[in-house]
Amino acid sequence: MEGSECAAEGSGSPPRTTENRESSREACDLKQESILGGNEVKSTAVVKYSAAPPPAAYARLQEKTDLKLPPANWLRGISQLGQLGATSLGTSKKSKPFSSFGMAYDFIDCIGDDVDVVSDSENIKKLLKIPYSKSHVSMGVHRVGRTLLLDELDIQELFMTSSQTGDWNWLKELYQRLVDPKWQRKKKSREQFYQKAILSKFLYYSINGDCGAEPVPTPIAQPTDTQSEENPIAVEESSWPAPLRTPAFVSEDGNPQEQGNVPLEATYVLEQVASTPKEQNLTTFLNEGENSQGLKNDFVRNILWTFEDIHMLVGSNMPIFGGGKYPAVSLRLRDSNKPINILTGIDYWLDNLMCNVPELVMCFHVNGIVQRYEMIKTEDIPNLDNSSFSTKVVKDIAQNILSFLKANCTKEGHTYWLFKASGSDIVKLYDLTTLCEETTEDKYQNPFTMPVAVLLYKVASNMMMKKVQNRKYYGIIRTLLLNCIKILDKERHPQFVQIIASANYMISELFQLDEPPKQDENATNLNENSDSYSEDEDLPEDSDENGSFSNGSDPSDDNKAVAVIKSVGELSVPEKYKSIHQIRPSCAFPVCHDTEERCRVVLNYVLEGLKAVDGSIKKESDLPAADPNIPIPLKYAEESECTSHKTLKKQIALFLDKVGPTHKTVKLPSQSGMIPDTWQYQMKLNLIFKASRAYFVLSDAATTLQKYGRALRYIKLALQSLDAYCCLINNLSPEVLFFLSQCLTLNGDIQLMLAQNASNRAAYQEEYSYQTREDQEILHSLHRESSCQAFSWSTELYMDLEYHLSVSCRCYEAANELLRSCDQNVHIMEQQTQVLKRLGNSRNEVGVFYMNQAAAVQTEGTASKGITMVEQELWKKSFSYFEKGIQDFETIDDETNAALLLCNTGRLMRLCAQAHAPTGSHLKRGEFSPEEAMYYNKAVDYYLKAMRSLIGWEKHPAVWDSVKWELSTTYFTVATLEQDYAPLSRKAQEQIEREVADSMMKSLKYCDIHTESARQPLCQYRAATIHHRLASMYHNSLRNQVGDDHFRKQHRSLADLHYNKAVKLFLLLKDAPCELLRVQLERVAYSEFQMANQISNASKQKTLLGALDIIINSEYSFQLIQSELSCAQALQARQDMSENDSSGLNEEEIISLVNMFEARLSFLLFQLIKLLTSKRKSSGVSDDQIILKNYKHAYSTLLRATADKDTPLMQRVEVILNLLKQLSSKSPVDEGGSV
Repeated sequence: MEGSECAAEGSGSPPRTTENRESSREACDLKQESILGGNEVKSTAVVKYSAAPPPAAYARLQEKTDLKLPPANWLRGISQLGQLGATSLGTSKKSKPFSSFGMAYDFIDCIGDDVDVVSDSENIKKLLKIPYSKSHVSMGVHRVGRTLLLDELDIQELFMTSSQTGDWNWLKELYQRLVDPKWQRKKKSREQFYQKAILSKFLYYSINGDCGAEPVPTPIAQPTDTQSEENPIAVEESSWPAPLRTPAFVSEDGNPQEQGNVPLEATYVLEQVASTPKEQNLTTFLNEGENSQGLKNDFVRNILWTFEDIHMLVGSNMPIFGGGKYPAVSLRLRDSNKPINILTGIDYWLDNLMCNVPELVMCFHVNGIVQRYEMIKTEDIPNLDNSSFSTKVVKDIAQNILSFLKANCTKEGHTYWLFKASGSDIVKLYDLTTLCEETTEDKYQNPFTMPVAVLLYKVASNMMMKKVQNRKYYGIIRTLLLNCIKILDKERHPQFVQIIASANYMISELFQLDEPPKQDENATNLNENSDSYSEDEDLPEDSDENGSFSNGSDPSDDNKAVAVIKSVGELSVPEKYKSIHQIRPSCAFPVCHDTEERCRVVLNYVLEGLKAVDGSIKKESDLPAADPNIPIPLKYAEESECTSHKTLKKQIALFLDKVGPTHKTVKLPSQSGMIPDTWQYQMKLNLIFKASRAYFVLSDAATTLQKYGRALRYIKLALQSLDAYCCLINNLSPEVLFFLSQCLTLNGDIQLMLAQNASNRAAYQEEYSYQTREDQEILHSLHRESSCQAFSWSTELYMDLEYHLSVSCRCYEAANELLRSCDQNVHIMEQQTQVLKRLGNSRNEVGVFYMNQAAAVQTEGTASKGITMVEQELWKKSFSYFEKGIQDFETIDDETNAALLLCNTGRLMRLCAQAHAPTGSHLKRGEFSPEEAMYYNKAVDYYLKAMRSLIGWEKHPAVWDSVKWELSTTYFTVATLEQDYAPLSRKAQEQIEREVADSMMKSLKYCDIHTESARQPLCQYRAATIHHRLASMYHNSLRNQVGDDHFRKQHRSLADLHYNKAVKLFLLLKDAPCELLRVQLERVAYSEFQMANQISNASKQKTLLGALDIIINSEYSFQLIQSELSCAQALQARQDMSENDSSGLNEEEIISLVNMFEARLSFLLFQLIKLLTSKRKSSGVSDDQIILKNYKHAYSTLLRATADKDTPLMQRVEVILNLLKQLSSKSPVDEGGSV
């Protein structure tokens, strides 16, 4: 009901501004549902906006009132009657072909998805009366999403206008070609003017009711309006729109002028890529276009009308009265001599439904003299005498017309013409855009092109500005923008280049660069709820998918662009065209199968946007002159100069100077001529930043695929884009700095990978050198703003390993410096942790590189001439990088990596110690020097610090075990060197032995022989070697010591202890038979040494038997040696190996040990035979005789075996094994059980 409508304050109509419409929506969204005609039709109307005051009571005129006489208030501005100059019920004299666009601009939220039709209420009524009327119908139809915009195309008035302006000549020629070749202007009859005048006077009488009253004062007096009413021809001529003109803020020479203070209309950035100035907007531009084209929404009220399942946004100017008993009524004036027909009844009924008016008041007159009044309820209108009609049929007509239009008006950006000639039953729908494209003449310019493009852009922009983003709308948004771009031409429409650039940028924003690729079925789910309409990329221009555009046999009728309703009677058939609707394929968002494809699509749109922006900037030369203040590193420049720490600090400082609060600086044009704060400036910033993000994602994907040449090329383009971005902007946001640090970090990763994969350098060089045309054009646009050389030091591909490693470090350092300047939030701190970890790792790689170089210099023999300056410099560089890397890891509390770097530093100290090893004459190794001891002690300190850093084994067992092994190795090396090359010139033998023993025991402490691991055999071997060396040292000390019996006894026990432990450990190993045999022989020698100091025969016999027992227990060693020799002989027989011995046995060493073993065994047997022979003479014990006989037999066998010096080694080993078995089986030791 009219009482539910929202009225503006004051007596006059408020200004038609977007703000007023927005503010009035909440108050005006009131609805009322009407069910009419026996539940046949459902109607709901929501008043979205109303400029009319609350309805005033109408004045009931007295009988015999003469309506031919004008009232005192006639043609005055009265808000109850709507727009000034309304002379016919529900319509304005200014009938415009763009009225639906004005409504669409004001209620952009409804367009594209929620509303089926946007139109003037008069057009809706005319469509629904087609089956009942013989009058002609001429309407323009445009599609935006699932919304159809309908506008009246008054052929008579348009062709009159075209004769003066030429804007509609193209339509006139098409009309003459397709409809009526002999068109002539039809003049309106005097009766029509008479009826409009008497209706106007009646409405003014109804407001005032007193024909003698004074004129009602108007809130806004505009003499031009009165003049317009008096000169209707002038009004008609001035009301028709001219082509879109250049917006007010862009002058003819392209220089931006002052812009309005309007909020940003198209805040379309989905991601926070940069700070966008609020003054960048299209609102002023669009408003100017609306005013110049007559696109302003000047309806008294805008209503969201739902008729059954059809949602329509309609504009109405129908005056509504109320007050008293009847809160809302509509007034109609009828001639008593002319009965109401069905067309009039439908007209009255639809008007009341659209405006929620429950009752109709009709005033009957005869020749202008008022006779009587009659009140009719809205639901009774279809049942009036002589005008009865079926509301269900009207509903079917509406559904069929909508289905027909939606099935055939499929292409956004196209202008369709719905036409029915007077007296004809055939309705035709022409695709005017397709028909116009058949000619190359420039005069065919569609005036609807600009409003449609602007509307497509605004709808898409509105969808992107919604707070709750849903991926299912991405396909719709993309199609809207693509069609907007398609119908605009940068050359023909330079004033719309901002929309072209913005549309391309918005499409690029639809693609999420860092998301994983989706499967096709997932993509279809994203779009399953979107309305179906075609897309130019999916369907050809002459698509006949639905069969709705006929392909008749007569080509002269332009059938391919015509859809036909063969008879208006078909519209009354229920669901006649409903099957056609819903057939169109859904507009799905394109599925990119991989990251590179998605990024390439984004870069294509970015390039188009950059072309649009650059094309709008007028300058003499495309490429700016080089800046003499910016040095360009050339290929022959020293790499150290390009990557020097001083240069890097200077470049980073330039970026950090732009961080912080905005500085008041002079806004100078860029190199290309762009002025800050213009739309070109902000748009190019956004496009450049989007390009840098796309290149970054491409580089990251290439890195994952190990295509490091391609990755370096992409990250170079990303950094060049950021360089241009930073040259344009005076204040860098933290987000930009963060992204720049990400790019530098990725660049560091790539350089590090190039250093570690030097073998594929040729392939990487080929990948790096390749460049697409698209990349070249983007780079060309970047060079308009900057030389793009700020990061050239970090993006070159050289054949130098040192260069890549040092650049990697510099990149991480720069990234860390940038992150330190940002606000320290959780995200920044996480990134900084990752950067510091990479920096520490890179510094470790560089340190290892210099350390290996120093080792190579030492290996080449330069150390024999002394330590060179080159070697010392390499040590210093390596130590410096290790030290800084340790600090990086300690900063982020990464104990594990810090321990690894401490371990590498210890290794460097050991390398320095090796270089300080003294050499004597003939290049022989000299005594263990103090310098060696100093560096080994430093190495020990670093290893101990690494262990303290790890705290315990549980945190990182592998690193803990590695550090312990290196520490054990260092102690073992020191002890071995001091034992083998004893510094007797500086220290006493006893002190050296103490130090050796101390180092050996420390080495043994950190040698884990019990934990099962891959290193366990090595630990067991080292522990056995340590015990062997200690036993040998004590054995030697005991042999050379004179005097102190206490020390002799102590050394004797220690030698026995360590010999026994060494044997036990060597027995656990299956690959050390020589070492085990050597230990056993030393034990035999130790026993012989003890026997030499014994006097009694009994003691000597006991010692000799103990030594013989050691000899017999060496059987296991010879079994291993025999097995290894057999394998070696078998391999040689099959010629699978020539000189190499995979067994690891040294044959010369075995021969030497066998000779020693035979000699010791022969000596022991001889001594035992000698003792037992003397004992037999004195005692004559029979057991001794048996033993003696066995020893003699073994001794004679051994002598015969060793007599032949050419006996093969294998045969000698077999003889020894037989002797050992013989001695062990018949030995009195075995028979008695003990010695």
